[in-house]
Amino acid sequence: MNALPAKLARRLQAIYPSAFREEYVNRILELLKAPSGPGPLWDQNDVVLITYGNTISAEREKPLVTLGRFLEDQIGNAISCVHILPFFPSTSDDGFAVSNYGTVDPKLGNWDDVAFIGRNFTLMFDLVINHVSASHPWFANYLSGISPGKDYFIEIDPSANYNMVARPRSSSLFTLFHAKEGLKQVWTTFSADQVDLNFANPEVLIEMIKVLLFYISKGVRIIRLDAIAFLWKESGTSCLHLEQTHEIIRLLHDIAGFVNPKILLLTETNVPNRENWSYFGNQDEAHMVYQFTLPPLLLYTLFTGNGSMLTSWAESIPVSGVNKTFLNFTASHDGIGIRPLEGILTGKEIQSLVRGIREFGGLVSEKSNPDGTSSPYELNISYMDALSGTKQGPDHLQVARFFCSQLIAMAMQGIPAVYIQSLLGAGNDHDGVKKSGHARSINRKRWDEKEILGLLSQQTRNSQVFKKYLHLLQIRKEISLFHPDCPQRILSCGDSFFTLVRENRERDKRIYCISNISNRSLIFPGGILNIRNGQVKDLLTGNEFPAIRDLVFKPYQTRWLF
Repeated sequence: MNALPAKLARRLQAIYPSAFREEYVNRILELLKAPSGPGPLWDQNDVVLITYGNTISAEREKPLVTLGRFLEDQIGNAISCVHILPFFPSTSDDGFAVSNYGTVDPKLGNWDDVAFIGRNFTLMFDLVINHVSASHPWFANYLSGISPGKDYFIEIDPSANYNMVARPRSSSLFTLFHAKEGLKQVWTTFSADQVDLNFANPEVLIEMIKVLLFYISKGVRIIRLDAIAFLWKESGTSCLHLEQTHEIIRLLHDIAGFVNPKILLLTETNVPNRENWSYFGNQDEAHMVYQFTLPPLLLYTLFTGNGSMLTSWAESIPVSGVNKTFLNFTASHDGIGIRPLEGILTGKEIQSLVRGIREFGGLVSEKSNPDGTSSPYELNISYMDALSGTKQGPDHLQVARFFCSQLIAMAMQGIPAVYIQSLLGAGNDHDGVKKSGHARSINRKRWDEKEILGLLSQQTRNSQVFKKYLHLLQIRKEISLFHPDCPQRILSCGDSFFTLVRENRERDKRIYCISNISNRSLIFPGGILNIRNGQVKDLLTGNEFPAIRDLVFKPYQTRWLF
């Protein structure tokens, strides 16, 4: 505790060089309780399941109750952590326009229902930190000119330069609201119902620290910092990744680490590689960052049957280091971002993937550019249907191609995250898009419990995918070389294979994870692995082979050779 006040003071002075007061340090310290003991941050057992609180529902029952039962009965210990997407009262964006940070949306359940899920799994919550709902009491107070809230939001400044502001949407940067003092234009990065908070006001930061600590008191293990890159606004800049934003993350890292050293911060920054990886800081910011390049680059790799781009990118991934790692995923509640492909694929290559996604029933969302043009921002499609075929068109290898993508993600250094729609083998939900009017609903299907249990009990694609996925996750848990701290190396084994090695150098053990990313059978030359003696075992099948034997790989087949 003795070192913490000075550390907090340094952080706050960096954020607010002219507005810093010692009072802010004391107010934060008063919020902190005695810390818990340290422990390991992660191991190979860690797998995150991403789901909405109401993805599965039943009649006359709160969805969080239904979800808790489904997780316990159907999934069990195949996963370790459940990311319940925002389950707070909200007015839009499927939970990301929060109107009350402290309660559970009564339509979903209550805190006891969240705690029930937390009995069997660790928990991930979203800290929706950049903005609040236009119906939040703070914003109502702002419009009325009273506190708290009076100075919590950002009004348009006629003298400011907004030309460079990075936009993830095509909606207006400012929205007109009727206030007590007259009409006001207020900063709204994501939508007219999601009003950006003014972190230049230290009171806003202290309020969000209170929310963070409240979530910790409710048993959260991983805090997802939603839309964190947009946090700080400054005239004449892109308002993206500004130094004050990084300093705020460092402050949250210090506070969370003091209260509970096992709390993990995860930054949600859907941007190109170097920008995304910068959120590790000097091991003093995020404990985890999403590998946002992985989902679209895997799609392109399997769409073309050429793994050279994936291999080159994977070779460039920085070493995780102490107390930092990657969250490896292929699908989530959001679309598949295009920006992470910048500098990796050409515009022509990206457009070919976009055309393929449309052919497979997907949608494409666009963003506004500073020059007034628009361009593709994300692909809206279920990951299963995104792999319906290749550049030659749809084929019968969809499920094999899907599991090839999932096994590559599982093998990469970091912690795997599985979206519940992928686990259930879900396809595009065009009915959901029609009902909501939003492209992202295509991969946010709401399931009736009886319906999904019926599908999982029959010979359906859903059942095939679900059972195989759980089986693969159980195999992965038993392999110590998949500990997030075990390094990875990438081997160049031709354009039709993607090969990585996970190893424990101290014990001279390694596992070779080899995937045929093409739609044809191929021979993998065993001698390329430089294993001179003995047998190798495919941990996915249990089959053993002479170490130097050439191996036939079926289309999209993966082997984990040990």
